Amino acid sequence: MKAVQSNGAVSMTSSVRAEWIAVVTTAAGAAAIGYLAYERVYVKDHRSKSMVNPHIQKDNPKLVHAFDMEDLADKTVCRHCWRSQEFPFCDGAHTKHSEETGDNVGPLVIKKKTLKQTLLMLQTNLS
Repeated sequence: MKAVQSNGAVSMTSSVRAEWIAVVTTAAGAAAIGYLAYERVYVKDHRSKSMVNPHIQKDNPKLVHAFDMEDLADKTVCRHCWRSQEFPFCDGAHTKHSEETGDNVGPLVIKKKTLKQTLLMLQTNLS
């Protein structure tokens, strides 16, 4: 309801003002709930950050491994996800980790070149 003041201006009555406050409060609450639901469902960065290495040689301040190429097989697959129980080699644990976290880690594949491949590469680089 509107009331006309003595100077001709229109003012809202207290019941209309209360209705507007209720509408604005409800809309603000719905907007806040909608935004929080949107963040939870659609924003991908809501996952908690955690350690990469959960259990391998935690007593060492820095974990480093080196291999001689002669000691490796023709093809060696090492882990990148730190979930492998076959450390330092890959056991496929990255597949489950990637599915659970949305991550995209995979193994490190090291291949030895054959003598033929090495000679072909040298020949290509020299020409």
